[in-house]
Amino acid sequence: MKLEDIRQYFAEEIRVCANLQTRALVSAFGKVPREQFLGPGPWQIPIIDTCAASAGAATGAKYRSTEDDDPRHVYHNVAIAIDPSRNLNNGQPGSLASWIDALELKEGDHAVHIGCGVGYYTAIIAEVVGAGGRVIGVEIDPDLALRARNNLAHLSQVEVLEASGSDYNPLPVDAIFVNAGATQVRPAWLHALRPGGRLIFPLTIGADPNLHGTGFMIRVKHEDSGFAVRFISTVMIFPCVGARDEESNLRLLEAVKRGTWGSVQSVRVDIHEASESCWLHSEGVCLSTLPV
Repeated sequence: MKLEDIRQYFAEEIRVCANLQTRALVSAFGKVPREQFLGPGPWQIPIIDTCAASAGAATGAKYRSTEDDDPRHVYHNVAIAIDPSRNLNNGQPGSLASWIDALELKEGDHAVHIGCGVGYYTAIIAEVVGAGGRVIGVEIDPDLALRARNNLAHLSQVEVLEASGSDYNPLPVDAIFVNAGATQVRPAWLHALRPGGRLIFPLTIGADPNLHGTGFMIRVKHEDSGFAVRFISTVMIFPCVGARDEESNLRLLEAVKRGTWGSVQSVRVDIHEASESCWLHSEGVCLSTLPV
């Protein structure tokens, strides 16, 4: 079987596993050569459960090596190591695909990918928005940013910035995908969304601010009357540097313990006193049970 056929089979498998609704996204998984973003094989595959592998994080992971450097080995719904010494992986395609699908990307959209790693999923996003769109990849790690910049150099609609995603303030955009865990939604991300714009980010609790955290993937949409919210899935993921602090981490832990996250409907950005409708309250931004 030709490699092109293997990619198509891979894309169809991801469509089924992740219940993808965006046809262009399925097509992108069939076109973008994953092996070209991972470095030369053989490749290391983490021997961990799929939840831990989903976003590229693994605590004390063990790895198995592929038999050889045949690219067909990377076309499975598994994470692939990009830096085994840090337990850092190119995340599980099915999980990342479902989150990108929730962005509802369209041709011509302007998107930002925070925590872009080596750029594979940035390339997937770029394929969906097309040559008429624009994608900014943001990566704080200098080595990963350089790899992403080299890997994506052939795509004229993509730019890679070495920067902190928590501080980066993009121009008005249609979609933001944050691939690192925060303890609260950053106001800058909300204010960067055009009307109708979508934000996907991991809201996570961490025992150590420098290690992985667990929590939920959150979707925010900029509606005419405010920011609508829904929880998408659970997640384990590395931290977003600058988007975490101990106080908000403790508040989030207490909120999650209440078990009422399903009641959250909106993000409030108006100044108000904490009340029963505030699921996770802080100054300037509040996850609220009030409707938009």
